[in-house]
Amino acid sequence: MEHIAIIGNGISGITAARHIRKRSNKKITVISSETDYFFSRTALMYVYMGHMKFKHTQPYEDWFWKKNDIALKKGFVEQIDTFQKTLVFSDGEHLSFDKLIIATGSKPNKFGWPGQDLKGVVSLYHKQDLDALETYAPNNSVCKRAVIVGGGLIGIELAEMFHSRHIPVTFLVREESYWNGILPRGESKMINTEIRKNGIDLRLASNLKQINSNADGSVKSIVISETAEEIECDVVGLTAGVSPNIGFLSNSNIETNRGILVDRNLQTNIKDIYAIGDCAEQRSAVEGRRPIEAVWYTGRIMGETVAQTICNKETLYTPGHWFNSAKFFDIEYQTYGWVNSEQHIKPNESHFHWMHPDQTKCLTMAFDKSTQLFLGINTFGIRMRHEIFNRWLDQKKTIDYVLEHLEIAHFDPEFYKTYYLEVLKKYNTETNKTLKLKKKSWSQIFTLKP
Repeated sequence: MEHIAIIGNGISGITAARHIRKRSNKKITVISSETDYFFSRTALMYVYMGHMKFKHTQPYEDWFWKKNDIALKKGFVEQIDTFQKTLVFSDGEHLSFDKLIIATGSKPNKFGWPGQDLKGVVSLYHKQDLDALETYAPNNSVCKRAVIVGGGLIGIELAEMFHSRHIPVTFLVREESYWNGILPRGESKMINTEIRKNGIDLRLASNLKQINSNADGSVKSIVISETAEEIECDVVGLTAGVSPNIGFLSNSNIETNRGILVDRNLQTNIKDIYAIGDCAEQRSAVEGRRPIEAVWYTGRIMGETVAQTICNKETLYTPGHWFNSAKFFDIEYQTYGWVNSEQHIKPNESHFHWMHPDQTKCLTMAFDKSTQLFLGINTFGIRMRHEIFNRWLDQKKTIDYVLEHLEIAHFDPEFYKTYYLEVLKKYNTETNKTLKLKKKSWSQIFTLKP
């Protein structure tokens, strides 16, 4: 019986295992040194905040794996012998395979800061990080202040987590405005305000110089590069992005760049060895996408794709239109298609931006200034229907069409009733157009008919 070994039990590896099992009776072994069972990484913050228990992050019961004949092995793979098709574990054990899927995910970036490995320096990527947070920041008596270094989505999550336990937070962001390499200027400014409104000491254009130590090797303070200011703290959260977790392949003949290089079938340069998820890097970017995309849904798609190929239905990786979602304290964020920041805006890309006076709800639509083709949308504080925007992007609708039919994309009909005409009025004023609402019945809206 053909043996499929999968290194990594995150969304990519587990999706691959489940779909291989659906299509075959192949022997499957999933290997992880992190946890016994698959869990949702995006839920770690809610465990710390007290909204759920860790067991609630596990979507499958413990019996699921045996019932579906998926073997789980706890261990750390130290080496891959591609010639003998053998995995070598840190304890010296060996495991043979016929086909191998590498799904080892990401690791947090560290840039050689003095003190970056002290006790109390944490991240938010693995179950062990959650354990470390409970050790070093269980409350504001043990942790009198936390400093977060890095202004991405993980950084804002960590800030909200500390805030939920009333731990004062200083947030170092190297950019001039939060996440302004991704968000257009108005949106970035709005999130700056939201962060500060929640009592976070946001320091923009600020970089970490070093982390100072107490005599016992724990965190004492940090120093800011630009000002030499020292800030006393008990915990430092490093959230300055992630990199593919591929260090164990350094002496392998599997080709790597930043990640493990794969083709559209997700196969490496070695036959029968594949890579999926955050650790995989496309040799040629797919349909304008980035070669590495560390988001859960692309990992899931890769898992489904490689499962079909391994089960003799060769399938190309096709991620579809870009989308993502996040939460900035009380403001929910969604994006569909491409809306670039001013730093990365395309030559023919134009934006329409609307913001509510309360500065907690806004939307930005991107479109081609020559053809009026709708390119994408960012929404804050407004929940939209993914399938509608996916359809409009497929159908290559214009910005005018999207605005005239925007009512059917809202989850919340109250938004339509309260704000829709304001959005349309602002667009008409800016473009000297006279677009009008295309009236739809509520039955049409809720059955998603365009």
